[in-house]
Amino acid sequence: MTQIGTVIDGKYEILKQIGQGGMSVVYLAMDKRLNKQWAVKEIRKRGNGKKDEIVVNSLLAEANLMKRLDHPALPRIVDIIDNGVTIYVIMDYIEGESLDKILEMEGPQEEQQVIDWAKQLCDALGYLHSQKPPIIYRDMKPANVMLKPDGNIKIIDFGIAREYKEEKLSDTTVLGTKGYAPPEQYSGQTDARSDIYALGMTMHHLLTGNDPRTGSAYVPVRQYDPELSEGVELIINKCVEPAPEKRYQSCSEMLYDLEHPDLITSGYKKKQRRKLFSFIAMAGMAVLMAIFGLVFSLIDTKTTDANYAALMAQKSSPAALLEAIDLCPDRTDAYRELINYSVGNNCTLDGEKDPNAAYSNSFDYSSYKSLSAKLEGNGTVLDKSLADPDIAKLYYEMGRLIITDENIDDIRGRAVNAIRYFEKASDENAGDFGKNKVAKCYYTICQLEATQGSRGVETSKDEYEAMLAQIGEAVEILEQYQDNESNFDLAAFCYTSLSSVCGRMQPMASSGVSLDLVKAVLEKLKTDLAGIHSTLEYVKVLQGNSEKLLAQYEPQVDATFHQYDKYQEKETEVSSND
Repeated sequence: MTQIGTVIDGKYEILKQIGQGGMSVVYLAMDKRLNKQWAVKEIRKRGNGKKDEIVVNSLLAEANLMKRLDHPALPRIVDIIDNGVTIYVIMDYIEGESLDKILEMEGPQEEQQVIDWAKQLCDALGYLHSQKPPIIYRDMKPANVMLKPDGNIKIIDFGIAREYKEEKLSDTTVLGTKGYAPPEQYSGQTDARSDIYALGMTMHHLLTGNDPRTGSAYVPVRQYDPELSEGVELIINKCVEPAPEKRYQSCSEMLYDLEHPDLITSGYKKKQRRKLFSFIAMAGMAVLMAIFGLVFSLIDTKTTDANYAALMAQKSSPAALLEAIDLCPDRTDAYRELINYSVGNNCTLDGEKDPNAAYSNSFDYSSYKSLSAKLEGNGTVLDKSLADPDIAKLYYEMGRLIITDENIDDIRGRAVNAIRYFEKASDENAGDFGKNKVAKCYYTICQLEATQGSRGVETSKDEYEAMLAQIGEAVEILEQYQDNESNFDLAAFCYTSLSSVCGRMQPMASSGVSLDLVKAVLEKLKTDLAGIHSTLEYVKVLQGNSEKLLAQYEPQVDATFHQYDKYQEKETEVSSND
């Protein structure tokens, strides 16, 4: 033994002996340089052959294992000194009492206190088992657990801890403490479940005061103390199952039950079974109700479809189409048929009809006025499916109908009414119906027209040029379609574009837009209009209105832009003279 007062390695002064086991002696020492207390474990090489080799190697293994661990419940190793005769391991000095001494002084411990300690031990053992490879402690017992003054615990004595190797069929040395060690620790390979067994026996000892080292048969804890809970008894019973596969398979699994002991009791399980039976009964009723609901829903859907089809067969009746919309507000067919009917009858949202129209079909104008109201009223339902191309196209067609209404004289009035539909049709979330960019151009035109004349709002050169670029791109898209609808589409777009460009000739010139750019757009629209060959009267009307605009404004283009060029030159000259 090392004498009191001895200074090891020039800095650790031995103050007193604080512990002794069959393998080592532990001293309290003072670090003379840091003025800090440490525990010093002395391992003396006695030269007793195999037994001495096992002792020395196990204690060195303890030191090497602990050097790479970092957990609040495990002591730190800070130094290992080997002078050839004795090995000194310098580690944290842990103040407090071991749990075996507390048992000896106070007897069995309170259940909640033992559960709290067990949870801390579970966490520490789980940390050891999570190492690569896992570390199996193999000597859990009250004597190896220190209770610190702050109420937390620390595990000590890693002398027989070992790294678990799956392929190793048995441990090379049989060590451990009788009564706490599981059966396989004496006859086979130990693993994490071996530590769980020892932890269960430790809890049993702490709750009952019965030392398992006496060799007495295992008796459940509530036979010692009926006041203990069923939950804690079940946890311990599962820990100490002789067969490892029947125990908790991990510390995390055990920790969950320690935190929720009431969930594993027979009373709780009966309650859960009753809940399960009730749930099954309720679920059965719900399934039956769902089946009945589905049957009735199918019948109702079938009836609705039949009624809707009957109404849609009356395409020449606006009242029938409006009724179809009320029946199925999320379907687009009825809206679209009503729009098509309205286009063919040259009707407006105000309920007025062109007296010179080629069509003389009777039409309930109040029903047509309801079309816009239906779209607005059902907007929430329709907007939920805006990603559906049919819904986006419906908004586009409604906007196109309004923007070409010749009964509203000025483009601004038509733009104010149409803008909300083109906004939805060109929304980034709208489904792709092929003409989304055309809808975007319509929306841009409507925005510029709607703000025309607003106080403090002036359209910039960049905004005008962006609009003209969009017109060019939209025309190219519409040129790709070849059918009656495409003739109307192109005629409607050319008419709308000409209405805006011609009506804004002076503001564009004053903003600095290039004359060549404007003339190029006008020429493109003029060429496309001339290329439309349709027998439909409403397409011819749009062509005629567009030709009137060109005849009125095209001769003025050069003069309008040159006038602003001269004005700007004069302004520049005056500025230079100043």
